[in-house]
Amino acid sequence: MRLDKYLKVSRIIKRRTVANEACDAGRVLVNGKVARASYDVKAGDILEIQMGSRPFKAEVVGVNEYAKKEEAAGLYRILSE
Repeated sequence: MRLDKYLKVSRIIKRRTVANEACDAGRVLVNGKVARASYDVKAGDILEIQMGSRPFKAEVVGVNEYAKKEEAAGLYRILSE
């Protein structure tokens, strides 16, 4: 699944266009490297997102095309906020 879509489905970022802009601005790292919106997310990837004043770091646990609000938080595990 594309990185921008994963960020939206998992509700880490609320809208896909915002996720796309964050990737283009270089504020999203996957496994320590700047990632494009088209990066193919896999379970085990470490995401680091610099939005606002605090960085957000999480590990991808699962990848689903769709997730209900209650299931979205189960797609990743927070490592640090």
